[in-house]
Amino acid sequence: MRPLVVVQDVDFAYPGAPAGRLALAHVALTVETGEIVGVIGPNSAGKTTIIRLLTKVVTPLRGTIVFDGASLAGWSRWELARHVAVVPQDMPAALPFTVEQLVLMGRYPHAPRRFFETPADLAAARAAMAETGVTELARVPVQTLSGGERQRVMVARALAQEPRLLILDEPTAHLDLRYQAECIGLLRRINRERGTTVVLVSHDLNLAAEVCDRLVLLSAGRVVRVGSPSDVLDAGRLSAVYGCDVMVTSSAVTGRPLVQVRWPEPAARGGETRIRV
Repeated sequence: MRPLVVVQDVDFAYPGAPAGRLALAHVALTVETGEIVGVIGPNSAGKTTIIRLLTKVVTPLRGTIVFDGASLAGWSRWELARHVAVVPQDMPAALPFTVEQLVLMGRYPHAPRRFFETPADLAAARAAMAETGVTELARVPVQTLSGGERQRVMVARALAQEPRLLILDEPTAHLDLRYQAECIGLLRRINRERGTTVVLVSHDLNLAAEVCDRLVLLSAGRVVRVGSPSDVLDAGRLSAVYGCDVMVTSSAVTGRPLVQVRWPEPAARGGETRIRV
């Protein structure tokens, strides 16, 4: 089985950036078919740029990106959208559509010049809504949904595309614990039952550790480490990358890495600084 995505020695800079200032430099990574890969790192590490490159929103200055054995340069955006779907971090709450209308938009890449949905489009959209548990919301205006409901609807829209690669940008960023659990359960189900390859971009290191097969740690536009959660989430490495004191233990439930920040407290009497975990 060949890799689904291969990023080979990619450099990228945004227009107007100072000379020599790259958003990504010499980035190389591989995403195998059927795995869940987490992209982690501090602010401005290059995580969002990775998403934009994989979806052809931007193109590399140097290097190549290969999808399914062919250079991404040869794919049109419409063609790529039939295979790659993105769940963004935020969705405008005031979109003037019902849930079903929004989910059906996921079918657009399959026939961009068509004005009406086919029975196959409706079937794909309804299957996606059933899988994400939003069927009963089909006629509900999107603007009336809660944050957790909106997130599930956005995942349903992405699934209606029937993608081979699903990219999620901070999928639990604004969700409470219940909706976080639902979102992650859904993600695992999609990966196992559909065989969908997943790239998960997240600031939540513990979420990434629990869900992902492998992690890609970025810092200042460069890949610091790629490997299993246990390999990547090293206390010394994370402390250096994030610039704070980090402790890594193991979850008592799953045995996966558990990352904690050591929060400094005001100096105690005698000039000692206490560290609170």
